[in-house]
Amino acid sequence: MGKKMKKEVETPAKDVFDPLTIESKKTGTVVLMLKSNEDEVLMKACEAIYRFADKCDDNKSILLELGVMEQLIKLINHEEKTVKRYACMAFGVMAGHPDVRRYLRKTDSITAAIQLLGDEDDVCNEFSSLFLSHMSTDFSSKLSIGKADGLEPLINLLASPDPDVQKNSVQAICNLVQDFQSRSAVRELGGIPLLLELLKSEYSVIQELALNTLCAVTQDGESRMVLREHEGLEQLVNFLGNKEYDDLHVHCLGVLSNCLEDTDSLDEVRSTGGLEKLLGFATEPGASPQVQAHTAHAIARASKNVENGKILHEQEVEKTLIAMSGSENDTVRIAACHAIATFADNLAAKDTFGKSEGIPLLIHLLTAENPLVREAATLALANLTLNNTNNCNEIVISTGVEQLLSSLQNSKEGIVVNAAACLINMSQDVVIRTDIFKKGIIASLTEPLKSSSPRVQSKIAQTVAAYVIGADSRAEMRAHGGLEPLIQLLLSNDNEVRRNASWAVLACSADPPTAAAIAKLGGLEILQQINDSEQRCSNYSIAAFEKLLDSNLPAKYSLTGRLAFHNIVSDGFYDSGQLRPNSKFYSLEELSKQEINQRRPILLVNCKVSDP
Repeated sequence: MGKKMKKEVETPAKDVFDPLTIESKKTGTVVLMLKSNEDEVLMKACEAIYRFADKCDDNKSILLELGVMEQLIKLINHEEKTVKRYACMAFGVMAGHPDVRRYLRKTDSITAAIQLLGDEDDVCNEFSSLFLSHMSTDFSSKLSIGKADGLEPLINLLASPDPDVQKNSVQAICNLVQDFQSRSAVRELGGIPLLLELLKSEYSVIQELALNTLCAVTQDGESRMVLREHEGLEQLVNFLGNKEYDDLHVHCLGVLSNCLEDTDSLDEVRSTGGLEKLLGFATEPGASPQVQAHTAHAIARASKNVENGKILHEQEVEKTLIAMSGSENDTVRIAACHAIATFADNLAAKDTFGKSEGIPLLIHLLTAENPLVREAATLALANLTLNNTNNCNEIVISTGVEQLLSSLQNSKEGIVVNAAACLINMSQDVVIRTDIFKKGIIASLTEPLKSSSPRVQSKIAQTVAAYVIGADSRAEMRAHGGLEPLIQLLLSNDNEVRRNASWAVLACSADPPTAAAIAKLGGLEILQQINDSEQRCSNYSIAAFEKLLDSNLPAKYSLTGRLAFHNIVSDGFYDSGQLRPNSKFYSLEELSKQEINQRRPILLVNCKVSDP
């Protein structure tokens, strides 16, 4: 046997440091390691910081205080791919904290992140787009992203095969398009076809973000045209018909609602059978209340266009809205009533609602527990009765007058205003007006005249002007104490309230007893003060003052010193002398109670034979 040779051990060079393995549990120590020149140290430090920051927001705050962001911004463009990757991961996660974002807004971090987009490493794409999705929640950062041309690389990443990259990119774009400046840019950069493609994604979060982005983008008319060109309408309707996407249907309807404002879009949807499908989805058994409500909103928005209104009427949309108004869900009923109110601008649709069961259903809703339902129903009735006698008659036949009068006493101003508007519309027909008067409308107007809401004050004063026509109605105004709150409305600082109150006083001043009562309440002096002001004066206040004087000749003679040729003096006329401006005019009864003084006597014209 040969002699065993001893293995020689290599002696390390004297100028080389022996390898040292360090295990640190101190965050500050790891942050200091980011200043190392060794790639392996940097990689492990970045990885540790990423894992620590990803645990909770408190950890992000600790790292921020230790100055980690300054080092990470330098490392995200490191030559070593592994270091760069882990630095990007930590960089993107850290931006999820608002204090970190506040710090980063003072740096060039957004430009650095945008330069990473489109990197050959998908991890860098994922976390740089994540960083931008966080930063784009702040308005100033949105401006910075726009100035750095960050939208185009984000749009390009929508075509990435990596779903995380897609999600982060579309999230950032969705945040950016909440401000209108970025919406046209998405269209110009070819983003709409890519967003439509994301609707086919396996991940619902990506689909939802794509729909929300499209909802913002399609508020622009040119973007809607681009969406039509790429067969987006058909794709949206098909998406709506897919039961697997039930939780996303509301978002899809938001996009369709924007698109259907255009007549071309609505016509295309109808011609392809999409409109019929849309209405079918909304009325089928088990349909989601949210879907029904958003469908009603979409119909309302579309019907604002005259041509769209014709298309919707031809499609018999009225039946769908009537069915929705009979829903048990308040949100659906409110949305349906608002849609009916908007669609009522179409004359053919207005007649259809009157001839069908629409008006009785709306009257039934006036007794609903939810005040928002009652408000929406009164609005629909007000719009349906505007310049439509048949619908006004339908309300009378359906015993709706009593419900409307009861609604005038409601504490919610919207209900009172809408009910009053409906009653004003109905007053245009003499027979209907007489019927409503007999049911006690004058008594019902007294309390709302005392409201503190300018909207209610204005509309109720207008209602008084519409119904105080004959001597009987004026007598009821006096009997029910309606004149006093009406005169107080003349003192309002609201121009519309003051104008409508003057109109109502004009209607009430047509006979001497009511004119005398108004003068006794100080109406003459108030109107005189209004007419002396250029800002407060109106044609109604001037006409009311003149009418009041014509019905109260003693007051007219005292205030103006003359009578017109058509003013006929009769028994009861008296001359109390010329009054100074803004002086109070006293009635004969008030003068008779004054003590005899040195002033000139008051002349009374009275040719009646005294009753023994």
